[in-house]
Amino acid sequence: MSAILASFFFIFAAEMGDKTQLVALAFATRYRPKLVLIGITIATLLVHLFSVTIGEVLGASLPSFWISIAAGLAFIGFGIWTLRGDELDDEGEVKEHALGPLFTVGITFFLAELGDKTMLATVTLSSEYRDFVPVWIGSTLGMVLADGLAVIVGIVAGKRLPEKTIQIVAALIFIGTGIFTLVETIFL
Repeated sequence: MSAILASFFFIFAAEMGDKTQLVALAFATRYRPKLVLIGITIATLLVHLFSVTIGEVLGASLPSFWISIAAGLAFIGFGIWTLRGDELDDEGEVKEHALGPLFTVGITFFLAELGDKTMLATVTLSSEYRDFVPVWIGSTLGMVLADGLAVIVGIVAGKRLPEKTIQIVAALIFIGTGIFTLVETIFL
């Protein structure tokens, strides 16, 4: 199997049901799907570029303890932010946060993927294939497609569920993911 196909297949499979796929779903109920996909794509390109470089140069993974702690705390923060809700301006329109949704999605995904199984799988694939660009492209496409499916589910759910329900479920996904990330990092 070629490096690009193997990377696509293994990363797509690894991302199915992963915490970042649930986060993609939650972000899709909160922000425009196009912005969510762009943020996911940029973060994935960067993380997988980093992963392939590690795999090529070092053939080993990063110690991820502190990065995972930061990601867990960030998820909990986003959950609290989601529960609190967006602020409205004088005309009743939702105000964009200072960092904006694209930056928020991108940073969240970047932190969540550092040390995650898909990053480690990309490092492993890169170490095995030693074919930089195909592994990078295949792993990125696999991840973006898997998270794109979650965005579609988020769009459909957003049209069928009351806004308050979506807000609570999204917040619970973020907080649950943060707690899971912290527990997994500290105790496992």
